[in-house]
Amino acid sequence: MTVIPFTGDWIVRAPRGPFAAVQGGADDSLAVTLPHDALRDAERSPDALAKGGAAYFPAGAFSQVRTFEVPAEWSGRIVRLEIQGAFRHVMVYLNDEFAGNRADGFARFFVELTPFLRFGETNTLRIETRAGQDSRWYAGAGLHRPVLLHVDEPTHIEPDGVRITTIRIEDAQAVLEVATTIVNRGLTRSTHVLATELADPDGSVVEGERTPVTVAPGGSALIRQRLYVPDPALWSVDSPALYSARTSLEVDGRPADEAAVVHTVHGVRTVTVDPRKGLRINGEPVLLRGACIHSDNGPLGAASIARAEERRIQLLKDAGFNAIRAAHNPASPAMLDACDRIGMLVMDETFDMWGRGKTDNDYSLDFAQWWRADLESMVAKDMNHPSVIMYSIGNEIVEVGTPHGAIQARELAEHVRALDPTRLVTNGVNATLAVLDDLDDIMASDQGLNELMGEAGANMMSLIGSSDAVTTRTEESSAALDVLGLNYADGRYASDAERFPHRVIVGSETFPTRIGDLWPLVEANPNVIGDFTWTGWDYLGEVGIGATSYAEDPEANGALEREFPYLTAWCGDFDITGWRRPVSYYREIVFGLRSEPAIAVLRPERHGQTITMQSPWAWSDSVDSWTWPGFEGAPVTVEVAADADEVALLLDGVEVARGPVGGRRPKLAEFETVYRPGTLEAVAFRSGAEVGRTALVSATGPTRLVATADRTTLRADDTDLAFIATELRDAAGVLVTGADREVSVSVAGAGRLAGFGTGTPKTTERFDATTRTTFDGRALAIVRPSGPGAITVTVSGAGLDDVVLDLEAAGR
Repeated sequence: MTVIPFTGDWIVRAPRGPFAAVQGGADDSLAVTLPHDALRDAERSPDALAKGGAAYFPAGAFSQVRTFEVPAEWSGRIVRLEIQGAFRHVMVYLNDEFAGNRADGFARFFVELTPFLRFGETNTLRIETRAGQDSRWYAGAGLHRPVLLHVDEPTHIEPDGVRITTIRIEDAQAVLEVATTIVNRGLTRSTHVLATELADPDGSVVEGERTPVTVAPGGSALIRQRLYVPDPALWSVDSPALYSARTSLEVDGRPADEAAVVHTVHGVRTVTVDPRKGLRINGEPVLLRGACIHSDNGPLGAASIARAEERRIQLLKDAGFNAIRAAHNPASPAMLDACDRIGMLVMDETFDMWGRGKTDNDYSLDFAQWWRADLESMVAKDMNHPSVIMYSIGNEIVEVGTPHGAIQARELAEHVRALDPTRLVTNGVNATLAVLDDLDDIMASDQGLNELMGEAGANMMSLIGSSDAVTTRTEESSAALDVLGLNYADGRYASDAERFPHRVIVGSETFPTRIGDLWPLVEANPNVIGDFTWTGWDYLGEVGIGATSYAEDPEANGALEREFPYLTAWCGDFDITGWRRPVSYYREIVFGLRSEPAIAVLRPERHGQTITMQSPWAWSDSVDSWTWPGFEGAPVTVEVAADADEVALLLDGVEVARGPVGGRRPKLAEFETVYRPGTLEAVAFRSGAEVGRTALVSATGPTRLVATADRTTLRADDTDLAFIATELRDAAGVLVTGADREVSVSVAGAGRLAGFGTGTPKTTERFDATTRTTFDGRALAIVRPSGPGAITVTVSGAGLDDVVLDLEAAGR
């Protein structure tokens, strides 16, 4: 199998006129390298049809075009295009002939090009995509994941044709099965030897097998080989050991060309679950400290560039997470590769809807035709990734509380099991949505929910989720699952252990503000295997659902989603640039992973203002800073997260406040004090003994510009990036958060500026701009190599000394 990266030399056009797309014509065109989000740089508008759900971006239709030479020697070979993700309603044309299509914007799929190729000539590939009112959040548009070209001999190993399964792990040995599918597209019988070699994490070959194979013309063969691995290094979150299999077809005793060899990465591990012992990886108990994440990469838009996916997973793991939920579409291959290497467990998810839609043009229009193929696509992509432990067949599906929905749930679950019996199957059930048509009856019942409907959303949803109506309506569809995912229904955790003693539960989506209450529930109930917060990483769209609304705001209207120019949901532990927010440190303390307390300060300009809405997704308007120029002598509210029973607050060594931990939230203390520059220190006590302390220091003196690259040597290909933190700091390195200003970035040499942004949830500034206004003292520039060579990045700001960084893009 010869696999050719097909990510360079693309032209993206935004067609004009009703027939421009199908004719491939347009006036505007842009040369791009894939992955690329064709919608990111479109003009946002308050009049956009999808409104805040899609971050006020417009609908769009795009034509992606690439010309390429097809050698004459490819005649007689099989040529296929692999599209790892294209949003949405993809139509593929080769030399103006229709070659294939796909409805889902995240499904990985293959298109046969062989019948339409012109050998020895220049060929033109055109891929049309359309997006608009088809997602509840920002999903971008176009070829947002890589595209690859596969060129195979008539007899070849099929794409996704090598599947490695851990059969069992026993004393000093692991038994693996390597199942390889070989296809003969030729006119005569073919005879080969299938050779498989397995290398350990150090690269040493530890096992292998050779099997003769005869394949009839037009036929296929599935070859199963058993490998017995001595003293296996097991894959786990803490030790993500990876083996590599080299699989090839030999002819007449001659090794196949290296280009035709298939390399497959695999991790030796087992996954089991039950309601008494919970989730176990390799027999060891694991609680899922989970983060739901959307697919966009902030300033890059929807583009899934490998380094961006890797950075995101590493930062999430460093913050204490050990699992992600790909919400609500299958994760990219690049992200799964990163999870394998870094050690992050994955719940991979297929659909946000089945037959009942949520937006005007969403996947419900395509579900009946495509669901089987899209499940097959996800499983084929995930099969060899040890990080993937669970498949989710849906998120907040409206019909799960109906008999038809139960039938559909069982069909989906059994289809997944037939494809891959080794992993768990779940479904993220929103109990409130499942009984919307019964809500009046529930409110009038003797359970007293009528009065409780006026309480905070988190309590209301949990109470509705615990009702008898939900129990009855969702019982059948839930029984089809290995693990029942509950979205915002933690009230069922303990009661379900009695009502359904064989049921295993995961908190598939939970409010971030409630982790202090939820994590003890997870630890106390063996039938609950973990918690996935909404969200681990902030995202574009569903704007402002985590923002705090004040009566003094001119836009205050009591709505959950906010008005233009809000851009992000503002509910992540990380903002869209990868900067940790105070809730992240609080969560780390709740998980028992951090002994030091964490200090955050509510923005003093908001002190005393009237909160009109603070959703359960909204933490607070706090920042981990003690630098507030212009507010000297003003009152401020200080939050201290601590695994303690008491906290003392010191300013320049003098105690200014002391109080108990666990008032409004568990493991959180809140104090009223006055801002004065200096050193603000929190000292945590348990039973009178100090158990930890931490401090915030005010920035002093002149502000300087600091730019730091996460790497200075890059691969000269389309998978790598350099993330450059652009910050305002004082001479001692303290971040200056109260004096934001414009900063500019220029890139010269073998690279370009791929995105420039901040964590602000509300802005009209663009990601393709070279000048941005810092937010809380920070901005993030992203540089992408354009080829091998030196890259010079210059960061500047008015009245500040320039910072020059030298990067180098080396070989692939």
